[in-house]
Amino acid sequence: MEADYLVIGGGLAGLSFALRVAKTGTVLVLNKDLQPESATAYAQGGIASVWSADDSFEDHVADTERAGAGLCHRDVVEVVVHEGPDRVQDLIRLGTRFSRAGDSDYDLGMEGGHRHRRILHAADATGSEIMRALSAAVAAEPNIRVLDRHMAIDLITEPRFGDDEPASCWGAYVLDVESGAVLTVAARATVLAAGGPGKVYLYTSNPDVASGDGVAMAYRAGARIANMEFIQFHPTCLYHPQAKSFLISEALRGEGAILRRPDGEPFMAQYHEDAELAPRDVVARAIDNEMKVHGFDHVLLDISHRPREFVRDRFPTIDERCRSFGFDLAAAPIPVVPAEHYCCGGVMTDLDGATSIRRLYAAGEVAMTGLHGANRLASNSLLEAVVFGTRAASHASALLAGDPSRGPALPAWNPGQAVDSDESVVVTQNWDEIRRFMWNYVGIVRSNRRLARAHRRITALRAEIQEYYWDFIVTGDLIELRNLAAVAELIICSAIRRRESRGLHYNIDYPETAAQPIDTVLSRGEPFELDESFLSSVRKRGPR
Repeated sequence: MEADYLVIGGGLAGLSFALRVAKTGTVLVLNKDLQPESATAYAQGGIASVWSADDSFEDHVADTERAGAGLCHRDVVEVVVHEGPDRVQDLIRLGTRFSRAGDSDYDLGMEGGHRHRRILHAADATGSEIMRALSAAVAAEPNIRVLDRHMAIDLITEPRFGDDEPASCWGAYVLDVESGAVLTVAARATVLAAGGPGKVYLYTSNPDVASGDGVAMAYRAGARIANMEFIQFHPTCLYHPQAKSFLISEALRGEGAILRRPDGEPFMAQYHEDAELAPRDVVARAIDNEMKVHGFDHVLLDISHRPREFVRDRFPTIDERCRSFGFDLAAAPIPVVPAEHYCCGGVMTDLDGATSIRRLYAAGEVAMTGLHGANRLASNSLLEAVVFGTRAASHASALLAGDPSRGPALPAWNPGQAVDSDESVVVTQNWDEIRRFMWNYVGIVRSNRRLARAHRRITALRAEIQEYYWDFIVTGDLIELRNLAAVAELIICSAIRRRESRGLHYNIDYPETAAQPIDTVLSRGEPFELDESFLSSVRKRGPR
């Protein structure tokens, strides 16, 4: 199978890229599930952009950098913020219906870390509305072909990893989940838009497709990966056994919701001057601390002081979902807990979304562009996805226009001596073990001892999973397990390398923030080892 452009992932970043490049060539979009299933589709709050006369680019830049704890790349922040309004207009032209304040302008929401109302939203289901508009536009574009239920296994690069010259990406091996066939897909440019690694944690607000596939594939191909230790835990997911970590948007706190202990006492003012509107890392750690210190199973989120009509109209999706579990937002506080939500690290890119592998791009949560730094400002993720999906498309189109090469002949997938598995329990057992120790050892608050334990476990599991991968025919579950293990190792190793606490990464053994902010960069060609200073900090001292 051939295309000029291969898009791995069908969310906002991938479809923004696809719609742009379709003017210059053929496009193949891979979806792990059915369109429009993606992380984008679950975004509630909205997309941040300077929109009102009261706001300014300077303030949006400053808010982004303040949330990013000194690690944002200033040039990237400037580009994303300044291009934001035009990209939002693009979404509107494609048919996205953002909520309006009356007949004239759009209703702008407020979220933590922002000093102005600048969140364009579609009630509390913004991502779903964006995906509706994008999916319709893609369906009407004859140059775009969408393959649902197809999973990329590995990128195809030449020269292969280890050669002297930089590698180029010429496509990917792709599993047809329904038939089990493995396709060889040739492409002159490939974009990773596969989303984040949410399912590496036991509790996450992410959909089941978020298994870190893009980061894992890029790492195996030799691309540089950065800042994987910065995992954002959303402070408020509904606490209910059947809720599956249903996210309660930060926009509730933007509209006055108060966090309380189970006895009704507010507590956020003790942690930050902005109280409920503090950046997400602060709020998540505050809730985590309250739960651990006092032994709470959850805390409460209270917006019952706002009029019922306001709650129903502003948050219809959340209100309806809460009611399905027996909670009435307008009548009483609801129980909430933190859950993994977003990864600020990923495949390193430049300002054009290009990675360290030629012809390979990355956009959306899979990428580390430098926008978010050590902590993502609320609603900047959809903005980053559409800005970099568009910039990557412009660069890839220009590259292909100036270089007519079709690439080398690609070998077909070789299953070797692999056979059908007769012990699938290995997959489910290892999957569960990874998610549990990542939650317990590499969660909201970390320590050297916990990280060392996690490193020992992932080293053993990676070897086990690798052996299983080569022995048996690939399946969707096996591909995801292999990728989850790779991403878990990247998160653990990145967390071990960062000898400070900054933004989303808090280590009780290094509580101070270093004077010089640096990115944590890993690549397949650089072996990772635990150094003596780290090992000495986790060894037992004195007699038993």
